[in-house]
Amino acid sequence: MRAVRGGRGMSDTVVATVEEVEERRSVLFTAYDARGNREEVIVVPCEETGAKAWVNRCTHEAQRLDRGMGAAMRDGEIICPKHGSMFDACSGDCDNGEAAGTTLVSVDVTVDGDEVTLTDSNYTFAHEGEKESNDDVGPGSSSHLSF
Repeated sequence: MRAVRGGRGMSDTVVATVEEVEERRSVLFTAYDARGNREEVIVVPCEETGAKAWVNRCTHEAQRLDRGMGAAMRDGEIICPKHGSMFDACSGDCDNGEAAGTTLVSVDVTVDGDEVTLTDSNYTFAHEGEKESNDDVGPGSSSHLSF
């Protein structure tokens, strides 16, 4: 159960600790967007701020970046498991592969001490982990990268 506390005219939710994010590469949770739709969000390590959060979707083909086992990451970049496009974990920018020239959709979080708190007024925390339905898992990898 995550801690919820008031702030900024809304409820802020602690979604992870910086330690969890660093150990697991990414922390996955589900939130409701401003329209009430469920959206998966990933929190990833960022050297500049401790952690950043992004909608769990590649900008190229809506491929999930974290399929429930942690996002693939290398040298501070999130790797799309389908085509291998790499997104800077701190800026969300991609400069290679099929998604070159695009930026991941950001979700505001605040790092205070070791706590990573969802502070984006467009999202409301629903629960830890994936959306309840897995009907949008997507195709397997066609990436040229190996790990």
